[in-house]
Amino acid sequence: MSDDVLPGHVRVRLDLAYDGAEFSGWAKQRSRRTVQGELESAIATVLRLPDPVDLTVAGRTDSGVHARGQVAHVDLPEDVWAAESGKLRRRLAGRLPWDVRVFRVSQAPEGFNARFSAVWRRYAYRVGDHPGGVDPLLRGHVLWHDRPVDVDLMNAAAERLLGEHDFAAYCKKREGATTIRTLLDLRWERTADGLAVATVRADAFCHNMVRALVGAMILVGDGHRPVGFPGEVLQGRERHSAVNVVRPHGLTLEEVGYPADDQLAARSREARNKRTLPGCLA
Repeated sequence: MSDDVLPGHVRVRLDLAYDGAEFSGWAKQRSRRTVQGELESAIATVLRLPDPVDLTVAGRTDSGVHARGQVAHVDLPEDVWAAESGKLRRRLAGRLPWDVRVFRVSQAPEGFNARFSAVWRRYAYRVGDHPGGVDPLLRGHVLWHDRPVDVDLMNAAAERLLGEHDFAAYCKKREGATTIRTLLDLRWERTADGLAVATVRADAFCHNMVRALVGAMILVGDGHRPVGFPGEVLQGRERHSAVNVVRPHGLTLEEVGYPADDQLAARSREARNKRTLPGCLA
């Protein structure tokens, strides 16, 4: 599948952040407010483009999920980019609503695709378990759990989930899409202000995966389930009634990783291939 930029156009990378509280996720919808919808409208307006633009994003966040290190790309006419590149970031700051910001605008290297060139995405999920509740100034970004959680127990459970697996038990299935993912990093730490924060990094995520993983590990952390429970759910490859998909507001996309510029195109081609586990038929 080719990812060539059309003649007379330039691929532009956008590094952005948003508070997801009032968005119905990333992907544009006809009657709902979305991050993609706001951005595409703002770009077309400030550049006075006759046709709509089409953004491609590294990770489609769900309704209510935040992002601090999101990456997207858009293909713009060469003459527009030449005339407006130095002013685009400032003009977007003046046009976009307060809850979405573009912090960097740059011409993308050859072969770059915000989605398919990415080699990993890193999320953080923040949990507060203080008996008095969450700091009101952080309430939109931290899940309150009404029982204390043991970070060491959750880390022991997390170790059994690392590597390449079929995460069907932790994903909302989509027709024709694989649920095989490589979980590169999953660890909990207790911050100085008392929050339990999960860092979750994988080559890609399927729908609801992080929030379901966190839900399973919280059951271990608060003593409701043994350390081996999340791993047993994984091996079962089916949704477990005890695992809750935790609320979205505790989740933030923190960073997207890309290979060296000379490997971008190859990574983009590789990522489009549907994966299977060893010994499984496609």
